[in-house]
Amino acid sequence: MIERKDVEYVAWLARLDLSEEEIERYTGQLGQVLEHAEKIKSLDTEGVEPTSHAIPLKNVMREDVVRPCLSQEEALSGAPSSEEGYFKVPRII
Repeated sequence: MIERKDVEYVAWLARLDLSEEEIERYTGQLGQVLEHAEKIKSLDTEGVEPTSHAIPLKNVMREDVVRPCLSQEEALSGAPSSEEGYFKVPRII
């Protein structure tokens, strides 16, 4: 079971200024989380393959294929300012 001093120490590490009410609430909540973790730890996982996700993921990105693109002139045509084939922007520094 997690104790009050543990919650205070974690809050100190995270540089959190917790009220007395928050310390009490988080002590109970973290205790429940740790109890649940203990229940999970007691499960028989023999033969269960480790996974990074509970469900299979599918790549939803489009195929990376070469397609026609804008010419340099077309790309620069909408720019407010260009110089020697490049976009001209205000100096930042």
